[in-house]
Amino acid sequence: MSTYGFESTADEVLSDIDLSGKTAFITGGYSGLGKETARAMAARGAHVIIAGRDMDKADAAAAEIREATGNESIETIECDLGSQQQLKACGAEARERLCKIDLLINNAGVMACPYAETADGFEMQFGTNHLGHFTLTNELLPLVENAAGGDSHPRIVNLSSRGHHFAPVNMDDPNFDNRDYEKWQAYGHAKTANILHAVGLEKRLSDKGIHAYAVHPGGIMTNLSRHLTQDDMTALRARIKKRAEEAGEEPEGFKTIPQGAATTCWVATSDELEGRGGLYAENCHVAEVDDENAVGGVRSYAVDEGNAEQLWQLSETLVAQA
Repeated sequence: MSTYGFESTADEVLSDIDLSGKTAFITGGYSGLGKETARAMAARGAHVIIAGRDMDKADAAAAEIREATGNESIETIECDLGSQQQLKACGAEARERLCKIDLLINNAGVMACPYAETADGFEMQFGTNHLGHFTLTNELLPLVENAAGGDSHPRIVNLSSRGHHFAPVNMDDPNFDNRDYEKWQAYGHAKTANILHAVGLEKRLSDKGIHAYAVHPGGIMTNLSRHLTQDDMTALRARIKKRAEEAGEEPEGFKTIPQGAATTCWVATSDELEGRGGLYAENCHVAEVDDENAVGGVRSYAVDEGNAEQLWQLSETLVAQA
């Protein structure tokens, strides 16, 4: 049973972990939770690849992490989750430069943005948060598989959110082609998709010793919330408080960035999770399947194997058309 919880930090979770010889590939690794995850893993000896679309920011973050940790094995790679063409180029470059990936951290994302489309015409949140990571993961799988075997047990971690409570994936209209766009519903689609993607990966990879997870990092003020107005933030806090009060529960407060990165680091390294995946974690614990709890748990539709398979087939169809 994990002894970590809401207030645990990434450094605390990794304090007894030696990541020497491990390669961690982290999308969005130059800001917020991704940067803290990269720093914490680098501090424990990992070879870290910071992936992102802004190479100036990526290179600056890599330099900062090298100086902070004394670990020189920090690299960068261009990775634009909104472009299927660029993701394939990123995958090809990674396969040329790297020999393996032990920890694939699908961290980057957008939240509650106004309606926009990716370079391939997908709704921005579903297209970036899910379809971008779907393609990238497929591109990087040969490297993840190279890490499997012996004492190495590669893991894939998808950053989801309690926002998956907002909505299941609309399999019939994932890109809002036939209905009015609503940014929080779109966010719910994408975050549910992140969990179902982990379930689908687990089904396909567990027999190779590779396991996949989804996590809720907690409520954290990072640049993920850059699209939110003050009114949006006020309304979101009021919604969280109201739902908690209606359920007779205490609303969860906001975390610091080091606390927010802890659950990612926990599922990426915890011996407690050895040999099992397809799970959703929050506060450094595996969450219970719960369709009622307003302040915790994972919705049953988000871990349903049938939904995961349907989403996988839909995702393959969509990216093949891009």
